Amino acid sequence: MITCQQIIDRRRELWESDPDINRDIEYREATAQYLIEHPEARAEVREHPEYLIEMLFVIVDKDKRTSPFFLNSAQRDFCGRLNKAVEDFKAGRRLQLKFLVLKGRQQGFTSFITAYQLACTTTRKNFEGFTAADEDSNSTTIFENKAKYPYNSLPEAIKPTTKYNNRKQLLFEKLHSSWEVKTASRNMGRSRTINFFHGSEVAFWRDGISGVQAGLGEALTKDAIQIYESTANGYNEYKELWDSGSWENCFYEWWLTPEYRMNFESIEREEWFRGQVDEALGWIWERCRWLRDVIKLDWQQVYWYYVKYAGYIDKELIKQEYPCSPLEAFLASGRCVFDQEILVMRIEYLKRLYAQQPPKRGCFRFAWNNPDAQDFILDDSIEWVDQKDGPITIYEDARYGYPYVIGGDTKGEGKDKYAGTVINNVTGKRCASLHWSLSNSKPFTWQMYCLGRHFNTALIGVEMNFNTAPIEELQRLKYPKQYIRQQYDSMGKPAQRKYGWKTDGNTRPLIIDKEIDLIENNIDLFSDIEMLGECLTFIYDENGRPDAESGKHDDLLISDMIANEIRSQQSFIVSEQVVDAKPLPFPFQGSDDNEGGYLEW
Repeated sequence: MITCQQIIDRRRELWESDPDINRDIEYREATAQYLIEHPEARAEVREHPEYLIEMLFVIVDKDKRTSPFFLNSAQRDFCGRLNKAVEDFKAGRRLQLKFLVLKGRQQGFTSFITAYQLACTTTRKNFEGFTAADEDSNSTTIFENKAKYPYNSLPEAIKPTTKYNNRKQLLFEKLHSSWEVKTASRNMGRSRTINFFHGSEVAFWRDGISGVQAGLGEALTKDAIQIYESTANGYNEYKELWDSGSWENCFYEWWLTPEYRMNFESIEREEWFRGQVDEALGWIWERCRWLRDVIKLDWQQVYWYYVKYAGYIDKELIKQEYPCSPLEAFLASGRCVFDQEILVMRIEYLKRLYAQQPPKRGCFRFAWNNPDAQDFILDDSIEWVDQKDGPITIYEDARYGYPYVIGGDTKGEGKDKYAGTVINNVTGKRCASLHWSLSNSKPFTWQMYCLGRHFNTALIGVEMNFNTAPIEELQRLKYPKQYIRQQYDSMGKPAQRKYGWKTDGNTRPLIIDKEIDLIENNIDLFSDIEMLGECLTFIYDENGRPDAESGKHDDLLISDMIANEIRSQQSFIVSEQVVDAKPLPFPFQGSDDNEGGYLEW
C-alpha cells in the first residue's frame, strides 16, 4: 500500500520540479481514484484530515497563483499540536480541546483551519463545523476563497454532492455534515450541535468574546475542537483568555512564515543596510541587531522586517502586526512605566537560555530544635530540595564570601502571593526569587530564613505595610540580619530602630525611579521572567500614578525594588570568610535520629 504521506511527497516533488497546475490536476485525479479503490487510505484521511489537504486541496497564494496547498512550518506545527491533543483527549489525558493562536498578519492560520474543517466535512458523517469572523467582508472572503474555491477544485470522483453551497454554508446531505461561516454575534450558534468551532480574529469581535460565547451556549459537543486565532488588540478579553491558563496557548513568530523575507535591491543597498545594523542608533536598528544576533535570522528576513517597519506611519504597529513575542503582541492598555522593548528582549533571551539550562527550582528542608515548640531552626539541618513546582527559583547559587540582600513583599491589597528577591550585593545580579501563594505567612518566613542563611546570612528586608508577622517571626527565630528602617524627610531627628521596609509617599517614588534606571541601563542584572512580566503591566494609571494594571500583580517587582533599596545596609566587599553579623544565641545541635522537625511539602 502507498501511504498518504508518500502521495503528498510525490505531489510536492512534481510541483517543485515543474509548477504546472494542469499536471497537478492530473495527479490529483489519480490520487482521488486511489482513495476510492483503497479503503485503508481513506481510513488514514479520516484519522488525519490534513492528509487530504496536502493530497488534493489547492489555494490561491499571495502572488494570486493557484497552487497545491502544502502546509507551511507554522501550520504544520499547529497541526501537530492539534493531533497530539486529540490523541490525548481520546486517551483521557486531557479534558478539553481548546486552543488560542496568537500570530502575526497573514500567516495562513485561517486558511489552514478552514481547510481542516472542510476536510472533516467531506470525509466524516454527522460533522458540523462553524467559523465566526470579525466582519461581514471577512466571512465572505473565508467562504469564497478559503472554502468554496478549494471545494470546487476537488476531483469530481471524490467530491460529495452539496444540498447547497451559496449561503456561506456547505451542506452535504448524504453525509449529514456541514460547515458554515458567519459574522460573530451574540445569537450566533443557537440550536446547533457543533463539533468544531473556529473563531477568526477574535480580538476584534464587536460584541466581545464573552458575548459570543454566551450565544453559543450548549451548542458545542463535549469533544468539540475550539480554536480562537487572532492578531493581538491590546489588553482585552483575548489577553484575559491568554492569561487564564484554561486554553492551550500557541504563539507563532512572524519569521516562521517562509515568505517573510526580501532580497536586496542592489549590492549598494545591502552594504548600506548591513552598516546601519552594525552601527546605527535607534529602536529599529537595535531590533534588527537582536533579530540577527539573538534570534539568528538571515539578512533577507531582517531586511523584510525593516522594510515593513519603514512602511508604517505609526511605527509602533510593527509590534502588534508582526510580534516577536506574546508579550510584545499584547500592547499595554496604559503607558508602561518601564521600557517595554528592553523588557521583551530580555524575556526572550532568558526563555531561550532557560530552555537549554533551566534554573534550579525547589525549597529548603530544615529541622526544629524542638519540633513541638518550633523554637528555632537548626541551621546545620538546612538543605535544598529540588521540586518541579517549588516556590524558590535559584538562577545563580551563593558564592563563598559574597554579601547578599533579600527583599520581601507580603500578601496585601490586591496581592495573592508572597514574594522575595535575592541580590548579589557586589555584582547587583538577581540570584534567586521566592514566589508563593499562601494564607499563612509562617511557611514563607521560614523559607526566607533558610534562603538568607543559604546566601551567606543575607540582609533581609521585608515590607511591613500590610503584614508585620514575617518581620516578627524572623525576630523570634533570631535571624541576625534584618534591615533597619530609616526615617525619610526627618532631618535632625535620630533614626528609629525598627525592622522592615515601609513603602510610603516618600519611599515609593524613590524605589520606582531606581528600578526604571536599572532596567534601562542594566537589564542584564535581571533573571526572573515572571518579575519582568510584571514590569510590562506596571503602568501609569489615569491619575498618572505608577501601579499594576487592573487585574495584574507586582509582588516580585516590589520585592526586587525593596532588595535593591536596602543594599546600602549590606557590605559591598567580598570577604575571605563568611561571618554572621553576630553569634547566634543557641547551639547548633539536633537529635541524632533527625526526627520531628522537617517541613514537608
